[in-house]
Amino acid sequence: MGNGQKIVVTGGAGFIGSHLVERLLSEGHQVTVIDDLSTGRLSNLSTARDNPDLKIYTCKVSKCAELEQVVSSADYIFHLAAAVGVELVLKNPVRAIETNLIETETILNAARKYNVPILIASTSEVYGKSKAEAFSETDDLLIGPPHLIRWSYACSKLMDEFLALSHATESGLPVTVVRIFNTVGPRQTGRYGMVLPRFIACAIVGKPLTVFGDGLQSRCFCNVFDTVEALMRLMRCDKAKNEVFNVGSDFEITILELGRLVIRVLNSSSTIETVPYEKAYPKGFEDMQRRKPVISKLASFTGFRPKYSLEETILQTANAIKRNNISIEIGEI
Repeated sequence: MGNGQKIVVTGGAGFIGSHLVERLLSEGHQVTVIDDLSTGRLSNLSTARDNPDLKIYTCKVSKCAELEQVVSSADYIFHLAAAVGVELVLKNPVRAIETNLIETETILNAARKYNVPILIASTSEVYGKSKAEAFSETDDLLIGPPHLIRWSYACSKLMDEFLALSHATESGLPVTVVRIFNTVGPRQTGRYGMVLPRFIACAIVGKPLTVFGDGLQSRCFCNVFDTVEALMRLMRCDKAKNEVFNVGSDFEITILELGRLVIRVLNSSSTIETVPYEKAYPKGFEDMQRRKPVISKLASFTGFRPKYSLEETILQTANAIKRNNISIEIGEI
């Protein structure tokens, strides 16, 4: 796609969404953001607020009176609006499920009416309890039982995927589904249990870094600028229509190693404290030991490979916290 397109970004005041909005504006696109600010912040868009090519609606997608008008003239939609983080889901499960289902249904129906290509942001959580060494887009998915609330998020996002791909099958709506793995970087908050900003916030002020369980659970962390690059490439990739893609890094690190790396990179005096899961989360909480994506499909379709190292990302995030004098949000648990 060329410059000057009209792009809609739901959740555009959020962590990933705001970086995507900045990137789109920098390339000359006209951007409309729809965000109810339940987890996003207008301050995330402070550098873009005065751009005449940016319009912001502060409401839910399902409550947006101008939705029809906005979508009818759009060239592409990024649907990033969603409940964010396991901690938020555990505290407000009904809101999380309804947000993921109702808002996605609303934007898909609008996109279908005007046949506007749409990218649906899903999550690595849909892989559930899989014991695979690395997760591939064609893998079977193993979701935990419904009495364990933490699985409601995965299930609602998986329903988003089914709904999107059903629209593609039924009406020919051009849909791309992305399963976003742990994305980190400037503007990410520790409010909803996100581990890296919590670690960095603690390390900056010399507080202990809290690691749940034995810390041997591993994750792959992708810089937000890399994630945005992947989303941009998928927007331009006609072959990506009606496909599902993992988006993330395949560099794996344990949470204990991550804590040590943060302390080392920031030259912090912090120590690491381990806390049993049962003291931090409700009874029956299950955490996944590994969550590593296979990203060869994304590479074959778009040529994408992550560019930023974890060390660079830690420094970027720490500098943003210091520069903006962001209140340290270490989280309740």
